[in-house]
Amino acid sequence: MIIRTATTDDLNAVLRLYKELRPADPALTADMAHQRWAEIITDPRSAIVVAEIDGELASTCALAINLSIANGARPFGIIEHVVTAAKFRRQGLSKQVLEFAIALAWQKNCYKVMLLSGASLTSAHALYESVGFKAGIEKGFVIKPGN
Repeated sequence: MIIRTATTDDLNAVLRLYKELRPADPALTADMAHQRWAEIITDPRSAIVVAEIDGELASTCALAINLSIANGARPFGIIEHVVTAAKFRRQGLSKQVLEFAIALAWQKNCYKVMLLSGASLTSAHALYESVGFKAGIEKGFVIKPGN
């Protein structure tokens, strides 16, 4: 198994993983997917971390680094879209991609890393706590268009 950042060639495999996580998401045109993917993987403040097993992407998460003028002008990280393919679950892959992403955030001098999770996803919460995330330090709020 290899934990690494995604490359240009990983687009379709990451899209398959995202389809498991968010099956109702609107389909992207091939052009839009390739354009956005190129932007993401070439942006130094963005990383898609993947776990690869025998040439197949099994797990992923996304890390965004956000610049700040607070906290000594140190950036902060946000992790999103943590998913492991159904056939690879219960092998610790999500934990490993999260640990890799967190290490990247520390390398980029982030003063904190945040992650939002659905309130009812208690098994996911246990995973996030196992890599050091703590509930109750700050409270997350979300707004989406039309809400």
